[in-house]
Amino acid sequence: MPPSTPTTRVRMSDVADAAGVSLVTVSRAINTPDKVAPETLAAVRSVVARLGYVPNLTAGSLASSRSRIVAAIVPTISNPVFAETVEALTLTLAEGGYQLLLGQSAYRDNDEAALVETFLGRRVDGLVLTGCGQSRTLRSRLAKAGVPVVQTWDLPEAGEAAIGPVLDMAVGFSNLAAGAAAARHLIERGHRRLGFVGADEARSRQRLEGFRAEAAQAGLGDVPADLLRSPVQIDQAASQLAQLLARRADLSAVFCSNDLLAAGVLFECRRRGIAVPQQLAVMGFGDLPIARAAWPPLSTVIIRRAEMGQRAGRMLLARLADEDPGARSVNIGFEVAARAST
Repeated sequence: MPPSTPTTRVRMSDVADAAGVSLVTVSRAINTPDKVAPETLAAVRSVVARLGYVPNLTAGSLASSRSRIVAAIVPTISNPVFAETVEALTLTLAEGGYQLLLGQSAYRDNDEAALVETFLGRRVDGLVLTGCGQSRTLRSRLAKAGVPVVQTWDLPEAGEAAIGPVLDMAVGFSNLAAGAAAARHLIERGHRRLGFVGADEARSRQRLEGFRAEAAQAGLGDVPADLLRSPVQIDQAASQLAQLLARRADLSAVFCSNDLLAAGVLFECRRRGIAVPQQLAVMGFGDLPIARAAWPPLSTVIIRRAEMGQRAGRMLLARLADEDPGARSVNIGFEVAARAST
């Protein structure tokens, strides 16, 4: 059987001829449909659908100097904690006529920098980054690029895990304060022998720093911690709990840097016959659905993930419309949810 002949790409002129209109009218029907009469618009769209015409968006972006694309970089797509933020960001940008391009840095600075270069090369109109700890080199690159940038999931602050100032705009919360709030929650419930399970990445380390600082202020001893290479998975929690208990058999409470790890600790406690919270209290972070579905339900730190995405999107849309986005740094805060696991 002879090889098939490649299909010829449908051109805008083909649409114009089939619809009996000019090239300008087809262009307007695609790019500015509100400027085309309803009957003509319907005719053009019918031909576009019938012929399978795909508009050349690159040509339009070159003419307008706008790609109508915003890029976002998250550390991982395997952890659902970022999903709600990305979804809300996508929907908010779509309301303004922008589409989202997503990249995954795998918690590696070099990968994040490479993605930024790729997205800038694609002439994205804006960037949404995760965290505020970008390197000095990347910060300099972004400052020269001239595109609006929103940093999320963090806010600049002092501490051992110090991060840089706001690049352009930021919407997030204090991971340091969230860790301290988790420690207060456990201490107020009488727990004096605390431990930490988390990821070996900047925001997790900030939570640990705040957790340890609050424990020290309460006169407690050292807080043992086991940090896993990111991205962490729920099935890694069991070995980490075992290591903590080996170091401190009288442990009374564990704070985990995310709800998936906390759920994994719950499962391991059930396997070992450790009563929660009577023998060991367990606390998570993020308020994922698994925290509410677990038994006992997980105490956790509630982060308004959707609001973070919405605000980041609105700040970008305001800047792209040459409007005032308001405050450059927005603290959406957090809330401790006290449930049965503590």
